[in-house]
Amino acid sequence: MSNRLVCIGDSFTEGVGDEDPSSPNGVRGWADRVAERLAANHQDFRYANLAIRGKLLGQVLTEQLEPALALNPDLVTMYAGGNDLMRPKVDIDALIDDYDVAVGRVVATGARVVLFTGVDGVEDALFRKIRGRVAIYNEHVRGIAARHGALLVDMWAMRQLRDRRLWAPDRLHLNSLGHNEIAIAVLAALGEPHKLSPAELGPRPLLSPQARRTENLQWGKEHAVPWIKRRLRGESSGDALAPKRPAMDPYA
Repeated sequence: MSNRLVCIGDSFTEGVGDEDPSSPNGVRGWADRVAERLAANHQDFRYANLAIRGKLLGQVLTEQLEPALALNPDLVTMYAGGNDLMRPKVDIDALIDDYDVAVGRVVATGARVVLFTGVDGVEDALFRKIRGRVAIYNEHVRGIAARHGALLVDMWAMRQLRDRRLWAPDRLHLNSLGHNEIAIAVLAALGEPHKLSPAELGPRPLLSPQARRTENLQWGKEHAVPWIKRRLRGESSGDALAPKRPAMDPYA
C-alpha cells in the first residue's frame, strides 16, 4: 500500500513538456498522473513533488533528499542525471556512487523506491550523441535497483518513446502523451490498477529531406540556441522556481 508519495528529480519528474496552466508551475506530468490514480486507489493518500527543472544529480540529492525524507514517505520516486549526461564532461562513476548512497538511505527508512533508466535516443540526432553515456548510466542504475530492491522503470526498453510524437517541441521533454506512457509504466511497476490507455498514433509520417532540414533549423533557432546560451551563462531554467508540491498534501 502506498499512502505517502514523494517524487524528487528534475524536469522529467516536475512534468515539463506536459503544459497545464491549472497545475502548479504550469505543468502536469507523469507523477501527477500517478498520484491521481493512487489517490483514487488508497484512502488518506498524500503526495509531494520536489522536482525542479534543470537540476543536476548532485543538486537533486543535496537540495531535495533531506526534505523528502522529512516528509516520512512510504513511496519515493527518484530520477536525476540526465542533465549531467548532456554536459561536455561528466564523471558517471562518481555520480552513481552518490546516487547509490542516496537510494540506500531512502530504502533504509522502509520506503519503496522507484528508479528509472534513461531513454534510448538512437533515432534522435541530439540524444544519439550521448547514447553511450546513457547506456553506461543505465547499467549502473540497474545495479543500484538490484542491490537495494528498488522497483525499476526501464525507459530504455520502452520503444514507443523513440517516436517524436510523444515529445514536446523542444525534443528534450515528453509531451502529455509521453508523460502518460511513463505514468502507465510506473503504475504497472507498482501493481496499481488504472484506466490509462497508451497512445494510438498509427504510422509515423514520412518527411522529405528538405522538410526535415527545415524542421531541424526551426528547432535549433527556437530551442537549441537558447538552451546553449543558458549553459554558457551558467543559468538554469529552474533557477527562479520552487517545488510544485512541497508539502505532503492530498492530491488535488
